[in-house]
Amino acid sequence: MPKPTFIHLNLDWNAEPNDPDLKVEVNGSTIRLSFYLNPFAYDARKGDVGILTFNGCNRWRYDATNDHAWFSGQGRFAGKAPAWGEFYEVVGDDSSMNHNDWEIITPDADRARHFLFYFRDEAIECVAPDWNLQRTTGHTAMTT
Repeated sequence: MPKPTFIHLNLDWNAEPNDPDLKVEVNGSTIRLSFYLNPFAYDARKGDVGILTFNGCNRWRYDATNDHAWFSGQGRFAGKAPAWGEFYEVVGDDSSMNHNDWEIITPDADRARHFLFYFRDEAIECVAPDWNLQRTTGHTAMTT
């Protein structure tokens, strides 16, 4: 079977690499990830927050694989994804998709896309039609 390919989605932004302070909010089929943006390499100030929203999410999963484990070859896409700490769309065959612990919200839609974001200490996967990023200051808009 062909390996999945990874489309890099966060070309001009990223999560803060040392302490992104990730917060995950689930409200029905909407998943929101709130995290500090990287002010070291991108157009962001210290304390700026990104809110990544997936509306109409079919399923999602949290993976505790951190950067040390990934570089040691552990984790679902270690050795397959181009780089740690990035946001990707995973396209193509992923035969292990149904062998993982997913939070299933609804059956996967035909137009659903598979997203993967590697943070410093965890990875988040989501199957949804699309994504949106908003920038703000502080985590006040999100709950823990």
